[in-house]
Amino acid sequence: MKKYKNNIYISATISTILLLVVISSILLFKFNRSIQSPVDDNHNSISDTNYNDLYSDFRKYKKTVKLHVPFTRQYPELPRGCEVTSLAMLFNYNKKNISKITLASEIKKDTTKKIVKNGQIYFGNPNEGYVGNMYSLSHPGYGVYVKPIETLTKKYFPNTTVNLTGKRFEDLKFFISKGNPVWVITNTTFKKLPTSEFETWNTKQGKINITYKEHSVIVTGYDSNYVYINDPLAERPNKKVPKQNFIDAWVQMGSQALTISND
Repeated sequence: MKKYKNNIYISATISTILLLVVISSILLFKFNRSIQSPVDDNHNSISDTNYNDLYSDFRKYKKTVKLHVPFTRQYPELPRGCEVTSLAMLFNYNKKNISKITLASEIKKDTTKKIVKNGQIYFGNPNEGYVGNMYSLSHPGYGVYVKPIETLTKKYFPNTTVNLTGKRFEDLKFFISKGNPVWVITNTTFKKLPTSEFETWNTKQGKINITYKEHSVIVTGYDSNYVYINDPLAERPNKKVPKQNFIDAWVQMGSQALTISND
């Protein structure tokens, strides 16, 4: 009888331990998902609450997509205006014919002057506004990142602007497959850059690493091997670049992306 009671006690103990392991695993899984899919409060990103519902059925993606987005070149007017030129293409696709020149004038600027002192570079922050001169390569300049672009986009599309920064490339495919091209930050080589291509700036918000090969394009499609883009430095739309190289370059530049949802 004593042996029987001991067996019951052991079985109950094992069951309790197993239950605690299951609960711990569930909590750990939820925690890992939260750190893999961070949401910046400054962005109109998709909430974690809706994340599973929105992206749960990747199997229904089209295997090949190539959208026809009106094409615009940044030259000759905007030699450093790839970001607003790409944004103009996105606007035009979504039935807002706002010119790249208008967007260049409206994008928020960081007017900090470039200073080099004791081997240190002091300049603006592209997360805060467009840095330097957009219109001439003879003056110091750089570009702008997604946050000011999002602010400008919301002026014209207040309820349909979706900031996808920090998401996976699969998430970009979700929108492209539904007919929504995506604005991104990448580089002019469309592959991961060596560290030698980057330099450190001192800004009012702290140090940042930048590369003068920074670039912006519209992702118009994909297939199993290639990503298709409207590159404002190219001669024609739907330029194709190797898919994995493109993803590596995009991730290296912070996985910055934005779209206008037409659902």
